[in-house]
Amino acid sequence: MSIGLAVAIYFILWWTVLFAVLPWGVRSHKEAGLALSEGVDPGAPVLPQILRKAIWTTIASTVLFLLGFVVWKTGWISLDSFPLPFKIIEL
Repeated sequence: MSIGLAVAIYFILWWTVLFAVLPWGVRSHKEAGLALSEGVDPGAPVLPQILRKAIWTTIASTVLFLLGFVVWKTGWISLDSFPLPFKIIEL
């Protein structure tokens, strides 16, 4: 695996995990028992805690990437282990 491919896979994994982590601990103004100010969306979080979620995303993404890399490097899973829906034509 080249460095560029590893960075691309990590980048995609990081953003996917971020979207899974974003809802953690989110409370709206109504759930927090606060009055809604004028111009504020009712679904807007009171404290989004973006930095904390970015840190957790980085930790989770790193663990998942390393786990996937170890599985790939040891040969437990390879592209040859997946059935292909078509026949490979050798030229």
